[in-house]
Amino acid sequence: MIATRTQAMAMAAMTGSAADYAEASRMVTEKMAAAAECAVAANVALMKEGMNAAAAIASGKRAAAAGHNRVAAAALRPYAKRVRANARRLVK
Repeated sequence: MIATRTQAMAMAAMTGSAADYAEASRMVTEKMAAAAECAVAANVALMKEGMNAAAAIASGKRAAAAGHNRVAAAALRPYAKRVRANARRLVK
């Protein structure tokens, strides 16, 4: 995926065509949107884990382990979704 995108950026720089420029511009805006979406997802997952841990402590139980894995997975999910969509779109 990165190689495909890098090649598109190089073509946009060399040819200056409107289609290549539009794709390069789309790459940048998609990355910014994906980063924001990932930040929100990470924060939501972090809050859920915090609430679960607080509830476990309040009830005298141990907090569930592997919360950091769930937060990381939640943070990466939006980005992975966009990468798969881009791969399908660019392979055509």
